[in-house]
Amino acid sequence: MANEDELESTQTYKIMMVEDDPVIAEHFCEIVGGVRHLNLVCIANSIAEAKANIDNSIDLVLLDIGLPDGSGLDFLPHIKRQHDCKTLIVTTFGDRETVVSAITAGADGYLLKDSGPKKVIEGINMTLAGGAPISAAAAVYLLDRFRQSDKSGEKASPLSKREEELLRLFAKGFKYKETAKILEISPFTVGNHVKSIYRKLAVNSRSEAVFEAVTLGYIDL
Repeated sequence: MANEDELESTQTYKIMMVEDDPVIAEHFCEIVGGVRHLNLVCIANSIAEAKANIDNSIDLVLLDIGLPDGSGLDFLPHIKRQHDCKTLIVTTFGDRETVVSAITAGADGYLLKDSGPKKVIEGINMTLAGGAPISAAAAVYLLDRFRQSDKSGEKASPLSKREEELLRLFAKGFKYKETAKILEISPFTVGNHVKSIYRKLAVNSRSEAVFEAVTLGYIDL
């Protein structure tokens, strides 16, 4: 697996896709097939087929939610318990409840199926490198839903201005080293800020941190 800052240019990453729509599957096969360091080795059309074919050589699972034998979210805990790989949700569902469930279940990223090829590849690369891509459309929708559902007034953010800056950069796809360079601080300092963010938001990953900060109104994207 790649580290959080960069993918190894000489490594080929094995991708599994769990998708029951053959048109969508073929579309993503074409997108991934055009990238030298990515290899789509398996397309499963159900949870049962995915469980039968996943192994520890897989680096990333592109996971749909609406599958014929259940929700892809039910497959997420199995992936996290049994396999050392990343999971990127790729779905048509952009509602708050579904995104919350996906992030809580352990998804490393969340993209909508109508994302363009460039965004898909960026999302895959970011997830493999330890990032936390969340579709801009889904993030904006989440923020709108939050503002509509909570009219009690603006909540005070527990985050410092620098921590909010970090999360905005993470949400845009910047990695540790890039973020440190932009903010003119050391990667070590970035790491300390990230630990503080995790503690304040009671989360364990950057995807959860970005999601919580957006839904609670602490940052705008």
